[in-house]
Amino acid sequence: MVATRVYAPEPVAAAFRQEALVQALQRAGAEVAVLTTAVPGAGRRREAGATVSRFPVKRDKQGQVRGYASYLSFDIPLALRLLLRRRMDALVLEPPPTTGMVGMVAALIRRVPYTFYAADVWSDATDSVDGVPQVVRTLVRWAETTVWKRAARVLTISPGVQHRLEGLAGRRPGFVMVGNGIDTDTFTPDGADAGEDPDGSRPYFVYAGTVSEWQGAEVFVDAFDRLRQTHPQARLLFFSEGTGRDRLESTVRDQGIGGIEFRDKIPPVEVARYLRGAVAGLSSITPGQGYEFALPTKVYAATACGTPVIHAGKGAAHDRIRDNDLGWACDYSADSLTAALSEALDGGRRPSAQHLRAWTLENASLRSCADRAAREVLDSLR
Repeated sequence: MVATRVYAPEPVAAAFRQEALVQALQRAGAEVAVLTTAVPGAGRRREAGATVSRFPVKRDKQGQVRGYASYLSFDIPLALRLLLRRRMDALVLEPPPTTGMVGMVAALIRRVPYTFYAADVWSDATDSVDGVPQVVRTLVRWAETTVWKRAARVLTISPGVQHRLEGLAGRRPGFVMVGNGIDTDTFTPDGADAGEDPDGSRPYFVYAGTVSEWQGAEVFVDAFDRLRQTHPQARLLFFSEGTGRDRLESTVRDQGIGGIEFRDKIPPVEVARYLRGAVAGLSSITPGQGYEFALPTKVYAATACGTPVIHAGKGAAHDRIRDNDLGWACDYSADSLTAALSEALDGGRRPSAQHLRAWTLENASLRSCADRAAREVLDSLR
């Protein structure tokens, strides 16, 4: 049984990570049921093999299942859905911690092991948001660490996340790093691009993904304002959602910065088309908020398409890009980022598409990560 507030075709990394896990469990011979949310506008969708039960939830104005009111609109019905299932041998849970708590109690009542997929540390993210009451911060930290400690397995996506979990909850044999990756069948160099720059006169960069406090995407706005003084033809396309998008749009509008376009969220296959024609994909991590261990999936989405990455900020993503020649890793500053954007436009030190694709297939394939995760889930039954 997999319980997740987001599942394909929801266009977010967690949804496709869980779909890949379900497919990996099926390849291993398991029967899988998924308890998730209804996706507005998705219509009826054939689910290959798995039984997928969808339930309506509260969504924010951008259509996301985000914020504790939305989480609880999933978690409260989930409690009944889990308890009323006729058969359950093991349970897999996706954040937030409230879902983890509901699943933990249900697993205890049903006497089955549960696995928690810790792609990041939610309590750290809560700590980075201004205005959150201390009691809420404390409760989120307690809930998250309690779920980790009682789980048969906790799956992490990077050495940095693994280290953070061990720092908060202590070393445990059930904490297993399975890695993170991208669907290399969707994100590929093969196929047409989006036709945004057919003659090379309007080069563009792509930021595809969440905009929030810990991503700090505003640094791209500051840098792009400077870049346009020497490269007036350059453009920056945001395909994003998140708490910071409205603020970024207001900044661009109020300052009259040209060349930056905010577009609606699009399916992964469309993101891949835009990445194929882009100068580079963009990624960032705000320094000093405890999220330097994160490895954004948007990095792998670009490299899988043979497109290099420009990353602003220190930490795991910076080191991975720098050490594996995946693009440009720079400081989190407008000056440093402007230099990287300019160098990418001028073609300096650009890694080949062949190298980027080969590295991604070897190191960041979603299928191989899902296979490792599935083995851990099944081993928890022994």
